[in-house]
Amino acid sequence: MSVSPVFEALIEPLQRAVAEEGYTQPTPIQQQSIPHLLKGRDLLGCAQTGTGKTAAFTLPLLQEMTLNAKRPQPGHPRALILTPTRELAAQIGESITTYGRYLSVRHVVIFGGVGQNPQEQALRRAPDVVVATPGRLLDLMQQGHLWLDAIELFILDEADRMLDMGFIPDVRRIVAKLPRRRHSLFFSATMPEVVAGLARDLLIDPVEITIDPERPTVERIEQVMMFVDKQDKNDLLVDLINKRQMDKVIVFTRTKHGADKVVRHLQKAGIRSCAIHGNKSQGARTTALQGFRDSNVRAMVATDIAARGLDVDGITHVVNYDLPEAPETYIHRIGRTARAGAAGDAVSFCSARERDWLRGIEKLIRFTITVDSEQPYHSEAARLATGADARPEPRQQVQRRQSDSGSRPANRQPVRGRGRR
Repeated sequence: MSVSPVFEALIEPLQRAVAEEGYTQPTPIQQQSIPHLLKGRDLLGCAQTGTGKTAAFTLPLLQEMTLNAKRPQPGHPRALILTPTRELAAQIGESITTYGRYLSVRHVVIFGGVGQNPQEQALRRAPDVVVATPGRLLDLMQQGHLWLDAIELFILDEADRMLDMGFIPDVRRIVAKLPRRRHSLFFSATMPEVVAGLARDLLIDPVEITIDPERPTVERIEQVMMFVDKQDKNDLLVDLINKRQMDKVIVFTRTKHGADKVVRHLQKAGIRSCAIHGNKSQGARTTALQGFRDSNVRAMVATDIAARGLDVDGITHVVNYDLPEAPETYIHRIGRTARAGAAGDAVSFCSARERDWLRGIEKLIRFTITVDSEQPYHSEAARLATGADARPEPRQQVQRRQSDSGSRPANRQPVRGRGRR
């Protein structure tokens, strides 16, 4: 099979690494962005995870660092990739290792939740590239272990998730420390005004590329809706996993507390499962994710923030245990399956109080999701809910009830201590 001219424009060590990974043709975002990036153009990319975005910026970064080789000083990297979550930072680091295997470009991945000393030592070894989350990066800068005055290439990934997680002020503090003359790349799946404003401040005459920002290849995803009373969701989930050959399923909940409760119920039913969310230590999150990747764990229960950007092969099913409040989040979730051209299945539970959220989702995707009314816990009350019965509980009532039960209120952002991410 012939190799795309896009990959032929790469230096030989990168071509070799790409070929060894089995890639001969670029994805649409790679096709549209790599030629511009190799010429040093700033770029504004509107693209989701799962589109090949990481390779789209990793390959040009490695080429730029190699062709313009300089010896970096300790603590003064030449390139910075800023990303919202630990898992995504680790995955980008793995991508740099994979594609840079025949190059001498050195990198370090920096995030919170783990000991800082190894990261300090890695910075003293003068890496070319730093991949980081905002909190720990600012910690190391404030403590005098890291300076951004030598940055030649800056990449901001998942900017809309930075907004969701409250990191935009931190991002602006970091950007203020960058040199004015630099090559900048900006990626976001959606473009709310705050994010668009940040992009305008960050980029100079950028190439703008949009890769289906809000609608993934849903044709490859079999979507099913199940109306169910809230108290029956756990039993329905166990029934589905056992009867529908869900060998590798990711289950989404809205809250961390909810994720832990679901895992306890699944484990009680004999289903190997784990939870991944912001209250878990980095070690626990890494162990859980590896167990899921290795298929030692059948079901991974996750919150949206923890799961954003995860790239795990072979996910057969996505289950929306709780519908998301933002319709776009539904798109991100179901995109965890049907990766790299494969097919996938997405099953969503909808209780009466989530009915309005379902209407928002169907308005966004522009079709009515098929309903399975034959499942054993089907609820007509949920299917027919309208008016006040179809609206989510007022947040104050949820917080009051959960406070009485000793759990963290749903949807409240935890106080983010330094270095949390």
